[in-house]
Amino acid sequence: MLIGEVARRSGVSARMLRHYESLGLVRPSERTGSGYREYSGEDIQRIFHIESLRSLGLSLREIGRALDDPGFTPSALVDDLVRRTRESIAAQTALLTRLRRIDAADPAGWEDVLRVVALLRALESGSAGARQRAALSSVDGVAAPVEALVEAVLSERDPIVAGALQWALARLGDRGPKLLAEGLGSPVAAVRERAVRALAEIPGGEAAARLGDALADPDVVVRGYAALALGARGVADAVPTLVDMIVRGRNDTDAADALSVLASDPATADRIASGLVDRLAHDTSGAPARGRLTQALAGIPGPTASCALAELSHDADRAVALTATYLLRLRDAR
Repeated sequence: MLIGEVARRSGVSARMLRHYESLGLVRPSERTGSGYREYSGEDIQRIFHIESLRSLGLSLREIGRALDDPGFTPSALVDDLVRRTRESIAAQTALLTRLRRIDAADPAGWEDVLRVVALLRALESGSAGARQRAALSSVDGVAAPVEALVEAVLSERDPIVAGALQWALARLGDRGPKLLAEGLGSPVAAVRERAVRALAEIPGGEAAARLGDALADPDVVVRGYAALALGARGVADAVPTLVDMIVRGRNDTDAADALSVLASDPATADRIASGLVDRLAHDTSGAPARGRLTQALAGIPGPTASCALAELSHDADRAVALTATYLLRLRDAR
């Protein structure tokens, strides 16, 4: 079969077939009387083998080794192909993500595109200072895309840079909470904590709803930050978590302050006092926890808290009894 017919049937151009021949990949077995290349059935089969291996991403040099080296084993090469393919997919995915973020910034011209690219690179910088500057200020007036800021917030470990990123994200409107909610679904507790901290800085009902979801988080730290943020917003659903924080001694002062803010509503104040009293009655954490719960009652108005303090003034633990007595005198003085 002459080269033109082989090209037509195989889909490989005559030029590429000549290139294969020059590299020694496939050589026509015969020549016609006029000197034209003539391919045998085995030659054509080799061409199809070459094309099959090319479709896997092998270079022509690798294909030559695979076809001609009897001791060649494909496993190492296939493993390398898998690695290279994954790297290529990761690079293409990163490029697609960057292009989407540039498009979301709605650039007016190429100068804007370059400014957004510079900002995205700064957010990915290995320098904490560069990341902080990118968060706190625009690059020639170009704001960072929300998706880029959310990704940076969820991965940032430097607390100063994280604060700057949270501030920047809070300025960008309503899209942040929805994207941060994806961070709340992370299997990594540290990522969920970063998401909650960022949500705490964003006003509005959407952020509050996401923080409410975080009250059910399996990690005590994540639940605590969500409860403190919700308590500051006057959300009474945070009360059980805040009481638990006092018992555990984790951010207990902040938790008590949040409860005192929530207690400005009489109905909520009674609920808080009941929750504190219940833990006093049933908690087995010992005198330190009882002392913290007693101190928390100081910021809770109403008869339930007063009655609890009166009972605690006779507590078997002297420190708890003295604290309750002192707090009762302060209440009476008011």
